[in-house]
Amino acid sequence: MTDETPMKHPQDINTPPPPDAPADPSETADPGGPPEENTAIFASQWKLMWWRFRKHKLALFGGIVLLIFYFVAAFCEFFAPYDPNARDVTRILAPPKTLRFVDAEGQFHFRPFVYGYEMETDPNTWQRVYTPNHDKKIPVQFFHRGEPYKLWNLIPMEHRLFGVDEGGVHLLGTDQIGRDVLSRIIFGARISLTIGLIGVFLTFFIGILLGGLAGYFGGVTDNIIQRAIEVLICIPQLPLWMALSAALPGHWSALRIYFGITIILSFLGWTGLARVVRGKFLSLREEDFVVAARLSGTPETAIIFRHMVPSFLSHIIASATLAVPGMILGETALSFLGIGLRPPVVSWGVLLQQAQNFQVLAMAPWLLYPGLFVIIVVLAFNVLGDGLRDAADPYA
Repeated sequence: MTDETPMKHPQDINTPPPPDAPADPSETADPGGPPEENTAIFASQWKLMWWRFRKHKLALFGGIVLLIFYFVAAFCEFFAPYDPNARDVTRILAPPKTLRFVDAEGQFHFRPFVYGYEMETDPNTWQRVYTPNHDKKIPVQFFHRGEPYKLWNLIPMEHRLFGVDEGGVHLLGTDQIGRDVLSRIIFGARISLTIGLIGVFLTFFIGILLGGLAGYFGGVTDNIIQRAIEVLICIPQLPLWMALSAALPGHWSALRIYFGITIILSFLGWTGLARVVRGKFLSLREEDFVVAARLSGTPETAIIFRHMVPSFLSHIIASATLAVPGMILGETALSFLGIGLRPPVVSWGVLLQQAQNFQVLAMAPWLLYPGLFVIIVVLAFNVLGDGLRDAADPYA
């Protein structure tokens, strides 16, 4: 009769286990350590990207700034103190008012207020001169009930984030016909920010599709697509934008012009991405997982979009984030030149048209504030794109 119990080495019998050894040998991970160290072996690619991205403080800040901008743009009817086309003929080119908690006498007020303006006309230049009236304090009310409006043109509402019962609360001044600049900037953010997202979506769809076809099939397909890319790259973009934008019918509605500009920007912006995707596909089409999918009878479109594109999706996301500012600047430039979006559409580029007149700009420099918001958004997108690119780089 044989004993099936495995024999132990004498050294294993005589040597006691270390005092700090766990009772269960599988308990080797320190539960009190950082989660990255304990679960990194089980982390997905997206989780590893997030761990690397959150270490990029500047990119996180840029992402928070963009979330705030898009949130305000989504609910612009609530955040704007006035309708973007509402006019006040008594406050034409009125300078910005300062939100105050301490009055001229040094007394603190818990509720913020603004001073009223007294307007006089300069007898020599006929320029309107506004001076603050320290005897007229206008309290600012939050969730103020004002003129009724429709949120997203669907939900009837009356309350806005802030407002006043009398006078005006023009924190960024007014324009040539007495419209509130802050309200028009908030409403313009909806157009300028969404045209970047829609344009990038169309650009990346065209670039990934044509670049993927060129890199996957090669041959005649690759030659045709590459020659088309070279032709588009050789044409100067700004004159081409101007020609195509001017070709839009003048009787089109604002919505049609909006989508027309978006399609034009998308049609001209896919060439660089298509070349990048083509290079990726040329290196991936001979990989084992692609060959296995092809031999198993998987359709070509499924191989491209289900197997090959996800392998460098992180690079696509980072590139998309860096491409949105180009779309925003393109719309702003076309609208500034008067061949993009046109009034009554309100966008940051349309608002900057008022800054073309040097005489008006010298009297009302606050009309340049839309350009400041364009700079902030573009910088936020750039730092966010840099952070995503570094997080997606496996060698970072």
